[in-house]
Amino acid sequence: MRVLVVQNYQDTGLGQVGRALDEAGATIDLRQAYRGEVLPADDSDHDALVVLGGDQNALADDDYPYLPALARLIKRFGDSDKAVLGICLGSQLVARGYGAENLLGRPTEFGWHEVTRTAEAASDPVMSAVSHRFPIFHWHSDTFWLPEGALHLASSAMTANQAFRIGRAVYGIQFHFEADTGLVEEWTEVFHDQIARNQAEWLSNYKAHVERDGAAADSAGLALARAWVALI
Repeated sequence: MRVLVVQNYQDTGLGQVGRALDEAGATIDLRQAYRGEVLPADDSDHDALVVLGGDQNALADDDYPYLPALARLIKRFGDSDKAVLGICLGSQLVARGYGAENLLGRPTEFGWHEVTRTAEAASDPVMSAVSHRFPIFHWHSDTFWLPEGALHLASSAMTANQAFRIGRAVYGIQFHFEADTGLVEEWTEVFHDQIARNQAEWLSNYKAHVERDGAAADSAGLALARAWVALI
C-alpha cells in the first residue's frame, strides 16, 4: 500500500492518520508541495492520497502555484476510485477539485469543539466509527459549499459543512481529527505567538481544555483515521 501525502505548511504532520497508516503497513510518499517539491502527474504510482492543512487559503494560486494542479490530482484519484482524504485546507481543495465554491475569511473556529454527525453519516464507513456527537480540534476560518452529489456527513455550531464524502472513498473533513493532544501540544509551541495574538484566552485555559476534551477527541480521531485507512 503506497500512499501519497501532500504537506501544505510547516509542522502539519499526519498525527493520528500516520498512526493508522503505520498500523496498516503503508508506505508513505511525502511531498512538501509548499516548499516546491513536485507533485506526481497522476495517480498511477499510489493507492491513496492524503492532503493536509495549511495557513493559506485554497485559492491562493499566486503564492502557491501548485494548488490548481493539486485540486486536479485530487479528482484524478477520486475518478480512479482511490481513497482520498483532505483535512482542513485539504478538504477545501477537495471541494475545489470537484467544482464547489470556496468561502474565504469567515470567523475563526479554533480549539476543541463538538461536531455532530448527520443522519446519513450513521451508515457511512468512516463517520459511523464515532458517536453522534464528539469533541474534536478545529483551526480554520475558510470553508466551502458542498460539491454536487456530495454526501453531507457532519457539522458544528460555527460551520455547516464539516465533513462530506464523494463516491466510495473521497472525503473532505474540515476538522483536525488527525491532531491528537500530542500534535496540538506541538502546534501550541510552534505557533505560540500566532495563537497568543488571536486566542489568548484559550492559551490561558489550555490545561482545562485538554482535561475536558483531549482524551475523547483523541479516541474519536483515531477511530476516524483507522476507518478511512481501511477503505484504501
